[in-house]
Amino acid sequence: MSNLVIFVQGTMPPDQDVLPIAAMALLETVEMAFAGSLLGFFLALPLGFLGARTLSPAPVVIVIRFLVGAIRTIPSLLWAVVFVIVVGLGPLAGTLALALYTLGYLAKLYAEFFEGVDPEILEAVRGVGARPWHLARFVVWPESANHVLSQLLFMLEYNIRASAILGFVGAGGIGLYLNVYINTLAYPRVATILLLILVLVLAMDVISTKVRKRYLLNAA
Repeated sequence: MSNLVIFVQGTMPPDQDVLPIAAMALLETVEMAFAGSLLGFFLALPLGFLGARTLSPAPVVIVIRFLVGAIRTIPSLLWAVVFVIVVGLGPLAGTLALALYTLGYLAKLYAEFFEGVDPEILEAVRGVGARPWHLARFVVWPESANHVLSQLLFMLEYNIRASAILGFVGAGGIGLYLNVYINTLAYPRVATILLLILVLVLAMDVISTKVRKRYLLNAA
């Protein structure tokens, strides 16, 4: 407890001189989160269709679910370490790490959403000669779109928070500066960055909630 008191006292007052640098790093963090979320979403969507038992052959479902499950077992921070080794330091590694984790998380949920579509409707449409991609486009997607987009928003919120930490392993974003300032005991600068991260996360939560209520819940 005494160490916590010393730390809090050492952060006061927050260092405003670091705001320009921190703001640029925060913008990079947001860009990483958005890019990683969208890339992961566009990769997860087809895998979700392929992983749905009602839409794909059993061998394909088994392979896709095994692949997605393997990806999901590794947290985004460890993926960031892998991509830092592969592509080097910087936001690209962080973006790819978030994209891969997003893929694993969303693909599993999407496959379950798509399987939840009424099988009688699917059989009726199949009976008139519809192909799997027709089922996906004209039956499954309209029934699942709200759930799909709601989970994308959730992942965007998660990735905003996660991207603030990836800089600790050199994957870009504001976490890089946070790590440097912690290691150099620049606690007033640490306080400034933590406050910026808090504001960003709260703002994202508010925006996400408003979008869900206005567009997704009303359309359900």
